[in-house]
Amino acid sequence: MQVKLTLRLDRDLIERAKGYAKQRGTSVSQMVANYFQALTAEEAASVDTDANWKQNLPPITRSLIGSLAGSTLDEEDYYRHLEEKHR
Repeated sequence: MQVKLTLRLDRDLIERAKGYAKQRGTSVSQMVANYFQALTAEEAASVDTDANWKQNLPPITRSLIGSLAGSTLDEEDYYRHLEEKHR
């Protein structure tokens, strides 16, 4: 059963959200529903005790966790990158 939810947001934010939704062929309501569903699914998935620290991170940051798994990059690679960048 679907019910109505009223949100009070900045007018500019609402217009940007509507444009974003239109470009993707969806509605703002569906985007909000998907976001809420992702948030609650993420909470349910974090069963292990070490995951508690993740709960304090913003959703976008949490979504990046594990994205470099298997990477062979290390701190030295980062320093080399900085040296190249600032020549």
